[in-house]
Amino acid sequence: MATKSSPSTAKPASDAKPAPDAKRRSERSRRAIYDAALSLVGEVGYGKVTIEGIAARAGVGKQTIYRWWSSKGEVLLEAFIDLGEQAAEAAGGESGYEALPDTGDLAADLKTVLRLTVDELMDPKYDAPYRALAAEGVVDRELSDKFVAQLLEPGLQLYVARIEAAQKAGQVRAELDPRIAMELIVSPLAQRWLQRTGPLTHAYTDTVVDYALHGLAPREG
Repeated sequence: MATKSSPSTAKPASDAKPAPDAKRRSERSRRAIYDAALSLVGEVGYGKVTIEGIAARAGVGKQTIYRWWSSKGEVLLEAFIDLGEQAAEAAGGESGYEALPDTGDLAADLKTVLRLTVDELMDPKYDAPYRALAAEGVVDRELSDKFVAQLLEPGLQLYVARIEAAQKAGQVRAELDPRIAMELIVSPLAQRWLQRTGPLTHAYTDTVVDYALHGLAPREG
């Protein structure tokens, strides 16, 4: 009688099923959770989104979500950051932040970037989750800190770096604080978008840049 270890009964190693790839399974689950969070916040609004709802839409258990995140706000923040990275990869093959254009014309470069920002903010795919994160950050300091550090600050630093380059080129006064100068350019756009105080257009951002760079005082001569 053949034993379990005998050649007549043992299966060849090539017939054995490969072990499940836990890393690949986790990545599929994580991406499904991202997609579920982003779609739900657009459909029902952030206030009605729940961890249970995200889990059900993603086809995972809610404990899977709690193993990676502590709140729906953290899920949405990470999903939104991932959305931006995916868009960057699709557009240029690279993720992450890059330097602002430097053609030697500061006004033109700033207008180019702000126009692209307007297009993104007006895209429903970005609008709902971005507004949700901004609003939730008002009452959740921990989420706000992460929102600023992981999402806003890297982009703001690009403006600071571009203004510093303009200072070195003699296009901006050397004594100006680049951070405050950046805020004069970026903050009006954010305020108008978030509060809906007026239409968000390319013409508006072009005017903001002109006002910020040339000031409000009457021109001499």
